[in-house]
Formats: sequence, C-alpha cells, structure tokens
Amino acid sequence: MSLATGRAEKQKEIAPSTRRVANQGKATVLALGKTTTVKTRYTVMSRETLHKYPELATEGSPTIKQRLEIANEAVVQMAYEASLACIKEWGRPVEDITHLIYVSSSEFRLPGGDLYLSAQLGLRHEVQRVMLYFLGCYGGVTGLRLAKDIAENNRGSRVLLTTSETMVLGFRPPNKARPYDLVGAALFGDGAAALIIGADPTESESPFIELHCAMQKFLPGTQGVIDGRLSEEGISFKLARDLPQRIEDNVEDFCKKLVAEAGSGSGSLELNDLFWAVHPGGPAILNGLETKLKLKPGKLECSRQALMDYGNASSNTIFYIMDKVRDELGKKGRGGEEWGLGLAFGPGITFEGFLMRSL
Repeated sequence: MSLATGRAEKQKEIAPSTRRVANQGKATVLALGKTTTVKTRYTVMSRETLHKYPELATEGSPTIKQRLEIANEAVVQMAYEASLACIKEWGRPVEDITHLIYVSSSEFRLPGGDLYLSAQLGLRHEVQRVMLYFLGCYGGVTGLRLAKDIAENNRGSRVLLTTSETMVLGFRPPNKARPYDLVGAALFGDGAAALIIGADPTESESPFIELHCAMQKFLPGTQGVIDGRLSEEGISFKLARDLPQRIEDNVEDFCKKLVAEAGSGSGSLELNDLFWAVHPGGPAILNGLETKLKLKPGKLECSRQALMDYGNASSNTIFYIMDKVRDELGKKGRGGEEWGLGLAFGPGITFEGFLMRSL
C-alpha cells in the first residue's frame, strides 16, 4: 500500500462525528501530494548534466537556452509525479478535475508546462488551465488563493493546483570570490507539490483543511529588496540585508487582519491559539517572526522541519509545511487547534496569507 493510499484510507475511517464539518460553499483541500520524501536536498543538476552541458561550469557563458532545455522538461516531470500521488490520495477519476493551476518560476516556453502536464495526466481537453509564472516564493499561496476563488464560484469544480521548481536557472559554478553562493546551494532545493481543492466535499472525499479566507498585500517602495533578473547566463537574485526586518515590521498587522476574518463565532483568537504554516525563506525570517509575534516555542516547528528536510523549494515549500501540519493535527485529533495561518513572502515585497480551519 502506498503512503498516499494509506493516508486516504485512514482519513476515511475517521467517524464523521469526530471531525469538524466544512462550511457550505467554502473551499477545502481534499488531497496533497509531493515528490520529496527524505532528509536531503533535491536537484535535477547532476554530474551527467554537467557532462552533457559543460558550458554550465564556465563562468560568464551564455547558457539560458541550455538551462531552459533542462528545466522545462524537469519541472513537468516533477509536477506529474506529485500530481499522480495527489490524485491517488483523492481517490476520484482524473476526468473529474475541472481546472488546473500550474505554478513555476523555473521554466519559460509557449505552450507552457500546464499543457504538457494536462496531456501527460490525461485531463479532459476542456479542463480550464491557468499558468502562474515567476512569482517566486509566494507563488504557491497565490495559486491557493486562485484555486479557492475558482472552487467557490464554480459549483462542483475540482481544482488541481501544482507547483514545480528547479534551481537550474540560477546555478553558478564555484568561485572563490563568491563564497556566499554556498549558502544558496545549501538553502535552496528542487521539488514539486500538488493539491486538489474543492467546495462541498462528497462522502467519498476526505477534506483536511478549509480555506476560510485569503489576503495579499505589497509593501510600497520595496521593489528592489528582492531583485531577480533573467539574462543570457540564467537568473540571478539579489536580496537586500533588510529583507527580514521589512517583513517583521509589517507581519503583525497582516496576521491580525487575517485572524479577524474568523468572525465572532470563533471567540477571541490570539496568535498563539493558532497552528502555523509559514514559508521559511531562511532561518532569520522564522526567528524574526517568532520574536515579533511572541509565538510560543514549537509554533513554527513544521516550517523549521520543512526547511531542514527540503530546503527553500520556492513555491512548493508552503505545501510541504501543510503536509507536516496535517500530520501534527492528526495526532491531536479534535483537541488540536481549529484555526491556523499560512504565510509566504516574495518579490514586491509581497505578502500572501490565508486563514484556515482544521477539519
């Protein structure tokens, strides 16, 4: 029995009376799949790749064509594997998928990976597709916000949301003048994730999270704090030193606005009453948020574990964290936290967040 099948069957064995009921018309996460399973860093770059493309190891070489040749194929393959795992856990026919949202900052071509993925999965030719390109670390939550809107405004729809990333576009050969490149190699990783989102679950489905509300915000005048440029040599990023501080200065107000959307029926929620899924841009951001929000030890443990296990895998990471949150809440049962916050930060500076309920 696969991990996805075992988890789905375990969820369906839980008596309805022991689970919270989703609000009618609200989007829920019905299944989740990913391509990473052990503690390491994942990359499609290999010795074989460098033998085939030796120019990638030469400083200053115009290699964007070669990088895209590698990345375009790799991200679709990873998205395909994650989607298969997700659909298997969901348990319904692939023909029941009505919409596809494809998120990646790692490929560029026309037609896009969404079409290739649709064909490989055998989705209906009428499936409605959306591509979200080059959003960076907050792309997964943007996709989730869009999936929520689609699910809640198209009765009976089932949305497959996929994220897939490789760091091949930003790979740089070792250079003694740039020792900080090693930090990036240790922090970032490749991978993919997939979710099925839909409202009003059927008896055969096992929702575990309700997407109660979503919110986006950008900080004026911060366009240069995270600066990414595509050139003949690939993609390069520059992060300002004050990035963690900029996030800390604005995150509390953002979180409180999201929590207020829970409504009076939830009582007076405090930040420490919530479970948390925070995209770990790096350890400094997690440490800063924990201090700024006065969170109890352990509240960001799922984010720290995801960072340790998979690194910063860009748009995928929030879903790796949600998978860990699902396991932790499953251990607690109805005694666990009902409400939680999901957060991601990226170029802009852009904040993406969602208020969720554990079901």
